[in-house]
Amino acid sequence: LYSFPTPNGVKVSIALEELGLPYEAHAVHIGKDENSTPEFLSLNPNGKIPAMIDPDGPGGKPIGLFESGAILLYLTDKTGRLIPAEPARRYETIQWVFFQMASIGPIFGQVGFFHKFAGREIADKRPLARYRDESRRLIGVLETRLKGRSWIMDDDYTIGDISMLGWVRNLIGFYEARELVGFDDFAHVAAWLERGLARPAVQRGLAIPA
Repeated sequence: LYSFPTPNGVKVSIALEELGLPYEAHAVHIGKDENSTPEFLSLNPNGKIPAMIDPDGPGGKPIGLFESGAILLYLTDKTGRLIPAEPARRYETIQWVFFQMASIGPIFGQVGFFHKFAGREIADKRPLARYRDESRRLIGVLETRLKGRSWIMDDDYTIGDISMLGWVRNLIGFYEARELVGFDDFAHVAAWLERGLARPAVQRGLAIPA
């Protein structure tokens, strides 16, 4: 596993820890542009973490993968775990992974940029307001989904949860946007996050690679 403890990076380490699969973690320090080296670009030509090599891939042959969502799906196919076996529920889980990839990640990332990093340099407040409002809307989607449920897929803890835990944690933690987005208004999401972060495998996955 070639990664760094960003919300996308920890998805894979959390999944590996939950599955109990052996792996070697190699830290790719994106702040030092280690993701732009020829060696890393040979793993992911897009220069983004995480990337993974499975020496025991399909047919017993090595396979290299990038994109965190693709890696999560690969791991569920390899093990038959962290995703429901019943086809309709399987695709329902996958749609929540895509929801994170297409909406939660990009929008929360923009909140972090404009709120924590660029706010003092940009006088125009409209970008932050736009991403703040959209973040609240997306958290509201999760809030509705989690009402009466322990996890995204009812009682089944899946890659749907794993894909989003790091992003919600980052929004109110590293991005310091808890008050900005009114996170405490979303009791079901807050309880879900607390349950997720209490899982030992999640705690281990968040610490790897350090």
